[in-house]
Amino acid sequence: MIFPPVSLTLSGDRFTVIYRLAGADEAEARAKIKGICLEQTVELPEELLPDGDIRAEVVGRLEWLRQADANIFEAAISYAVETTGFELPQLLNVMFGNTSMQPHIRVERLELPERLLQTFKGPRFGQSGLRALLQAYGRPLLCTALKPLGLPAKNLADLAGQFALGGIDLIKDDHGLANQPFHPFHERVCRCAEAVNTANQKTGYRCLYAPNISAPAQQIVERAYLAKEAGAGGLMIIPGLVGLDSLRLLAEDDGLGLPVISHPAYWGSYVTHPQQGVAHRLTYGLLPRLAGADATIFVNYGGRFSFTPADCRGIVAGASEPLGRLKPIFPIPGGGMTLARLPEMVQFYGPEVILLIAGGLYAHGPNLLESCRQFRALVDK
Repeated sequence: MIFPPVSLTLSGDRFTVIYRLAGADEAEARAKIKGICLEQTVELPEELLPDGDIRAEVVGRLEWLRQADANIFEAAISYAVETTGFELPQLLNVMFGNTSMQPHIRVERLELPERLLQTFKGPRFGQSGLRALLQAYGRPLLCTALKPLGLPAKNLADLAGQFALGGIDLIKDDHGLANQPFHPFHERVCRCAEAVNTANQKTGYRCLYAPNISAPAQQIVERAYLAKEAGAGGLMIIPGLVGLDSLRLLAEDDGLGLPVISHPAYWGSYVTHPQQGVAHRLTYGLLPRLAGADATIFVNYGGRFSFTPADCRGIVAGASEPLGRLKPIFPIPGGGMTLARLPEMVQFYGPEVILLIAGGLYAHGPNLLESCRQFRALVDK
């Protein structure tokens, strides 16, 4: 088929994706790059493209190529901002779409011009807004999780009350707590929110409870509003299960107006292979922030998962580096952390962090309230 020449009205603004190509010499790398430029936009062989703006502007464009290591190349490919439709799902599609199914290609970084950044409202609260809600300044914030799956709602609420009395700033559902018959969503959230708010009245703290509102698509917003009506001070969502745009929808909903916490479940396969997927910096840092998360949970180095210090530094960078008008958000490292590791974590992350200790807090001693107070004392110094 022969397409006629096409003339489009384009701004000339482009965003850039940096890809890492493994197992290739330069000739092979250039062949892969050409394939990415076509696959991520027009999905046609070059010889079939019409002359004009589709060929010249819509197709991805190689901006630079460099060798990073033996048989490892990095390539910056730019795309017209109009290819995104100025929507988050299509931005992700242009970034990696079909190419995600090609071997030995990894997305390392994403550079967005102001024209595209203006499309996104980003975090409603961010670091400074969360601190204002909690009235907690000059120290790391503290987080823990309600668990285990299967514990009745009354018992989970008792735990929430103990955590809040002990000085924890943010109490979230464990990611496995959903709408199971042994602790239905509405009952669990009502009981836990009441327990936390009652404790706040006694202590003067402003502890927030953030239930997991990840759900079938048609129920996500409903659960978010149920949580707010029950007195929850925040929301937790798992974008790996329900999509980053669901997170964006909640973050931008003025009727909710609650902090949104991003949970890392299901995204592990995006990041764990060094030659595939999407870098930690983007998956757990920049992309949740772009969607509007106020804090992002990820697994800390040295625990039961394989993240390295460099991976964690990348996530912090994606969560906090300058990004137009979008606020920096809190990193929440966790995953097998204990009170004994707190000094190391504070030294590594600094004060702009939310320290998540769950199982390690339960196991610290027989008196949960006292363990929480010790946790708080360690960061109040």
